[in-house]
Amino acid sequence: MNVAPGLVIAAPRSGGGKTMLTLGLLRAFRQRGLAVAGAKCGPDYIDPAFHAAATGRASFNLDSWAMPPTLLTHLAETASTGTDLILCEGLMGLFDGVSLFDGAPGDIGRTGSSADIAASLGWPVLLVVDISGQSQTAAAVVKGCATLDPRLTLAGVVLNRAASARHEKLARAAVEAQGFSVLGVLPRAEDITLPERHLGLVQAGEIDDLASRLDRLAEFVTAHVDLAAVAASAAAGTLESGSALPAIPPPGQRIALARDQAFSFIYPHVLDGWRAAGAEMCFFSPLADEPPPNECDICWLPGGYPELHAERLAQCERFFAGLRKFAEQRPVHGECGGYMVLGESLVDAKGTAHRMAGLIGASFSFAERAMRLGYRDATLAEGSALGIAGTRLRGHEFHYATKLTEATPDAPFAFVADAYGSAAAPTGSRRGHVSGSFFHVIARHPA
Repeated sequence: MNVAPGLVIAAPRSGGGKTMLTLGLLRAFRQRGLAVAGAKCGPDYIDPAFHAAATGRASFNLDSWAMPPTLLTHLAETASTGTDLILCEGLMGLFDGVSLFDGAPGDIGRTGSSADIAASLGWPVLLVVDISGQSQTAAAVVKGCATLDPRLTLAGVVLNRAASARHEKLARAAVEAQGFSVLGVLPRAEDITLPERHLGLVQAGEIDDLASRLDRLAEFVTAHVDLAAVAASAAAGTLESGSALPAIPPPGQRIALARDQAFSFIYPHVLDGWRAAGAEMCFFSPLADEPPPNECDICWLPGGYPELHAERLAQCERFFAGLRKFAEQRPVHGECGGYMVLGESLVDAKGTAHRMAGLIGASFSFAERAMRLGYRDATLAEGSALGIAGTRLRGHEFHYATKLTEATPDAPFAFVADAYGSAAAPTGSRRGHVSGSFFHVIARHPA
């Protein structure tokens, strides 16, 4: 199986500079005529859209906990077609995942960490280390990351947030004295940023001057990183071909899929798998007051940011009327943000309640915030858009909204456990043809 040479751009912790370095490198290589693609370790909707904007090529997610190994290799193989180089942005710290080396509840290679992806695909690690508040100690951090897991190859190091020439000299000398190559040093640059909100970066499509920001990032990275050395350090392992089966079977032949600034969180690999299986996507915009296309078999409301558009959504009478009529005869499913829109009402951050579809009994509040984050193992309570009763799926949950008390509770959508062996608990809602939950599906259970 042919996989393009790649690098996993990782760091010892979150906030170390992975995204800025990845986007700068992707844009700079594209400007030099290289066919470069981005990828993202773990569950993330936002970063891959920035990768695509930087390269002009689709980015994709790779998740060793939620995806079967055959799906991982298939996605890497597909992305390698016509590609010279893949830069895969890590998540959190290099080794952060469900478990590490203890054998339970996740095995080595299936922890969801960036290290797993690097090891499974044979991609070396380009380590970006934030040296603010330290200098020579950076060498100990690099040495620990390079030697903790014998499966990994360290391609080199980029030092980030150097405060001065002396600061750079001290950190660089210490790292190089341990035998590691420093491929670049980025100075402090507080003006090289992208706007953020509560779930991370603002979505790529919302930034009007994104192209110029990416060009500026490329210029910044080019000035301080050895691009030729980075490209030369990329490599790939020899792998068996993966399975072309979709991550989950398509829920219908023609799928009415909401897509706009309020509904955008559905994984590209899921959509690609549905298309490969013969399904057709029929996109519509609730924010434009468009009803789901009537000729479709199912309506799917993805996650996103409906809480930021609740007042506008509440005025979209054609959308809600069409959605209710659709649900009389055919399945409607909502994930996270889409789930909230199916409820009776949605309370925005100011505490104002806005009427929603009323297709399930729950109401939701973004004013009563409580972050829920982590991998989830779901078993469907009954047959639904995602499969027959008992179907096991893997995915994640990431939201700040609270589900309010229901006057008349609906049946649960699924029984969900976390990745650490918690007891499965009922979650979500199911009423008639309508189902939904905060669970974002990534793939079928790999067992």
